[in-house]
Amino acid sequence: MGAGELFFAALTLQLPDMGRTESKPGLGVMGLSALGIVFGDIGTSPLYTLKTILNMTGGMPAPYVVLGSLSLILWTLIIVTSVKYVGFAMRVDNDGEGGVLALMSLLAVKKHQRPTIVAIGLFGAALIYGDGAITPAISVLSALEGLNIAAPVLKPYVLPATVAVLVALFAIQPLGTAQIGRAFGPIMGAWFLAIAILGIWGISRHPAVLAALNPIYGIRFLFSNGLTSFLVLGGVFLCVTGAEALYADMGHFGPRPIRLAWSAIVLPSLALNYAGQSAIVLDGASTTDNIFYQLCPESVLIPFIALATIATIIASQSIITGAFSMTRQAIQLGWLPRLRITQTSAKGYGQIYVGIINWLLMIATVGLALFFGKSDNLAAAYGIAVSLTMLMTSVLLFIAMREIWGWNLLASGTVAGIFLCIDTSFFIANLTKIADGGYFPLLLASLIYGAMWIWHSGSTAVVKILSERVIPAKEFLESVVTRKIPRVPGTAVFLTRTLFETPPIMIWHVLHNRALHESLIALTVVSESVPWIENSGRLSLMEVGPGFWRATARYGFMERPNIPEVLKHALGQGCRIQIDDIVYYVGHETVLHREDGKGLPHWAEAIFAWMERNAVHVTDFFRLPSDGVVEIGRQIAI
Repeated sequence: MGAGELFFAALTLQLPDMGRTESKPGLGVMGLSALGIVFGDIGTSPLYTLKTILNMTGGMPAPYVVLGSLSLILWTLIIVTSVKYVGFAMRVDNDGEGGVLALMSLLAVKKHQRPTIVAIGLFGAALIYGDGAITPAISVLSALEGLNIAAPVLKPYVLPATVAVLVALFAIQPLGTAQIGRAFGPIMGAWFLAIAILGIWGISRHPAVLAALNPIYGIRFLFSNGLTSFLVLGGVFLCVTGAEALYADMGHFGPRPIRLAWSAIVLPSLALNYAGQSAIVLDGASTTDNIFYQLCPESVLIPFIALATIATIIASQSIITGAFSMTRQAIQLGWLPRLRITQTSAKGYGQIYVGIINWLLMIATVGLALFFGKSDNLAAAYGIAVSLTMLMTSVLLFIAMREIWGWNLLASGTVAGIFLCIDTSFFIANLTKIADGGYFPLLLASLIYGAMWIWHSGSTAVVKILSERVIPAKEFLESVVTRKIPRVPGTAVFLTRTLFETPPIMIWHVLHNRALHESLIALTVVSESVPWIENSGRLSLMEVGPGFWRATARYGFMERPNIPEVLKHALGQGCRIQIDDIVYYVGHETVLHREDGKGLPHWAEAIFAWMERNAVHVTDFFRLPSDGVVEIGRQIAI
């Protein structure tokens, strides 16, 4: 899941809870809007990428180092972003949605049950959280470090100012960002125009820098100094850390606007700016100060620093919103516990806020900024998680080429092999960053992946145990008649995880209350491996006995369940119920450890029980009326 996924929904889509209706602005408008959401991360990478690379070479770089580094940057942008993501990855979609979770759902759940592919996709998603915590810190730090050049007296205040900006950014998240979001595209448009103009000015000082367009310069440099030159790839990779966003945000823009914005604006602007930075270094500019800001005339340096800060805030906003969106997808797919999700805009489905994710990200981001202090230091920790995510995406693309496109082994192996070779090289080069801070995103990703695994394993164990306790509907109804259980007026909806027969919660209800409503619905909510479900297929209903229906409500992993609303569909399927006279019965499980040693490890069971206790109540998650819910407690040993 890349930066900014679903954020654009707040700006151009009208997505009610039941189905969605899309407005369709023109290609140019969509492309401009994509600038502010899709390209914030990759668009601000010139702030620190070249400086990081040249610092890794040590001292005043020779011309072959500068030209070689620039050549590697340009061809990395072309091969990884233009070819792999824009040319290939964006041709694989899960009903229009992209991103590592959507691709995992398509290949591992929608088509087959494949635990290995699920593990790859989930760990890839978890890695995005890791680098997502670093992106705001390194971006804002890099922007404000321009004050070191513009006003050296302010140098001691750069870090406090960075922390203040970051705290303010996370603090406004509960308010929603629909209004400022409308300006993201034009602001980023101004940013790309500005860095392109600065790049052209820099190139004019040393036009020979354009020779770096020849990939031979990059190849020679890569093999010139053995391991040292190879490890520079860890710095080169910083220029494409936002490439995953192109794929992840495809569902809300479509491939054409993203391709247009990338090819016509973003790639040329980045290429010109990197070339301009390289040109002034060849012309004698110092590499100890921020090379990016040395391109800017002194008279407009302060306004440009302000523009850079705003651009990095936009990039950070996209990362935060993307984390919210990916969290909701993981919840819907059953890999995270129910969390409180607040809709911050009545008009935009993508305008959501997940409190615990917001504050944990803030703590991690501010902590990283304080711990590393400078963007140069943070660059050492940046990129390793994204490089591993890209490697996993290439593996999934190979499977997609074989199974979705029907390519033969030679064709798919050749294309995917090239991507895998490049991604593996970047990943190995980034491994050297582990000791210098690269351990942080890997550690955070491992913790998130572990939480996903424990939650899914525990939930699966609970469903399995509940399924063993069911009674056939016919047998249950006969027992109701035999035992003369009174049927009272009204409708009872029993939310259950079991898909067949009589749910245990209904049995327990009769056992304790010795009465049953005239109309009964056993309802199971299923999250499908597609992003959206059409209203016509939202609810399936089957009468299994007199006044007893089995219902299944289906939601895509991009949707928010609303049970009272979905039950209105039952009226059109012959189920005579009174919507205003429904009592909802939900189970509250107290998870215990199995003493026979056949269940989850005790430590995993304890963590799952804690997560279950702290998850958002089903009443809130499914938007049930609080005064119409009856909760039945039960103990389950897993």
